[in-house]
Amino acid sequence: MSIVDKAKTILREWKGDGYIFGLDILDSIGTIAASYGKTTMIVSIDMFKGINKKVQKILREAGVAVVGNGIVPSARPNAPREDVYRIETYILHFKPDSIIVIGGGSAIDAVKAANALSVLGTESPDIESYFGTGLVTAAVNRTGKKLLPVIAVQTSASSGAHLTKYSNITDPLVGQKKLIVDDAVIPTNPVFDYSVTSSMPLSLTIDGALDGIAHCLEVFYGATEENYEKTAELAETAIELVVKYTSQVVADPENLEGREAIGLATDLGGYAIMVGGTNGAHLTSFSLVDVTSHGRACGIMNPYYTVFFAPAIEEKLRIVGAIYAKYGYITKDLNALSGRELGEVVAEGMLDFNKAIGSPTRLGELPGFTAAHIERALEAAKNPQLKMKLQNMPVALTADEVDVYMRPILEAAQIGDLSLIKNL
Repeated sequence: MSIVDKAKTILREWKGDGYIFGLDILDSIGTIAASYGKTTMIVSIDMFKGINKKVQKILREAGVAVVGNGIVPSARPNAPREDVYRIETYILHFKPDSIIVIGGGSAIDAVKAANALSVLGTESPDIESYFGTGLVTAAVNRTGKKLLPVIAVQTSASSGAHLTKYSNITDPLVGQKKLIVDDAVIPTNPVFDYSVTSSMPLSLTIDGALDGIAHCLEVFYGATEENYEKTAELAETAIELVVKYTSQVVADPENLEGREAIGLATDLGGYAIMVGGTNGAHLTSFSLVDVTSHGRACGIMNPYYTVFFAPAIEEKLRIVGAIYAKYGYITKDLNALSGRELGEVVAEGMLDFNKAIGSPTRLGELPGFTAAHIERALEAAKNPQLKMKLQNMPVALTADEVDVYMRPILEAAQIGDLSLIKNL
């Protein structure tokens, strides 16, 4: 079985018929929307004009009316909280039978949060009330209300937002992301036509590829005995798809085989974060929203966290390192290495891959990055709302240990010097 076929099999075993994915499969949207009623609301942007027109035609043929006779503007990058409130207002005014969101992670995350607020606003109209784990479900159980069905049409291989229980929302005033973690916000009907990604900017594809690696890598690094087998399968499959195919798509953005492979990899990343939790790189990425994309932030940080985690994850590093070695990014014998030395070699292979696809390898390369971002990231790591990320680390830290061990990781990532990292 090819690595692509393996990925498809894993996704079908997970989602069954509930997830529609592949090439040229958008026609399914009409039947799905019609099953919920005669009206729907489309959330999208002008960038997806061609997809928007196609979806509107499909809906007309299915007898489903688009409320407002147009497109509700989607969220900006990183899903600013004011965009969540704006989309909520449209939902409250139009009262659709379902919501169709066309876009990437930020668009889908914003609709997840706006949907919850529009239904549960009488409990609390403040998005802050739902940051954390299971708080939307708790409100649903208290009120007996149901969220609207969401048909999430993914357009970029990235976060897996169309498949997951996470909604990342940004407070632009402080440049900090916060997170809703709740099964209640999982889109009812995820749809991903991988061919659509060929119309996206190449930079977005690179961001998504790195995010796909980050999801699987971080969950695998933090795997327990109970979920080790599944997270290993997801990590091995997804990381190989990204490492093998991303350079091909960089060379030829119209390469549909590569586009499908990266889409499958990021979908597996979505599966991974439903099995386990991300940790260090994701935590740091939340404080870099004003200087880089989420995927690139994780792509920069994961090699540095790899060195910090190394003594605790030797077996996992050999599995991950073997993938980078297979495609020429590592030449040393991983079986002859152990501990921190093993971690440094794997980290260097990951950084070499980043270079090969044109992505930064240190924080100092990011326009606008300053030492203040390090301080912000350290403060965020101590926030009780993000405590899960510290606990998910294979080398877990307490808030009191953040300055001692996380600061050197961030300073190492700023200048690209692995030697600065301290091991616990």
